[in-house]
Amino acid sequence: MNQSILFNDDLAFNADKGCWQMSGMVAGQLVTIYFHSYSLSKLDEISHCTRYDLEEIAEMWFEDNELESNEIHIKLS
Repeated sequence: MNQSILFNDDLAFNADKGCWQMSGMVAGQLVTIYFHSYSLSKLDEISHCTRYDLEEIAEMWFEDNELESNEIHIKLS
């Protein structure tokens, strides 16, 4: 797997934004990825399996998009 982002182990709920967030390094740049999802926002914690799914979703985002700032907002159904 060619991973375009190195994820940090800091997945946490951001109460101000009402979403889960994690950070990572892309080409030497620190980025914060926000996952906006009603169902995820109701969870108190995220399982390892779901965390890996979120990482995969972020990797797919990078395949289709260019990094324009140090924040990425991904909306999930």
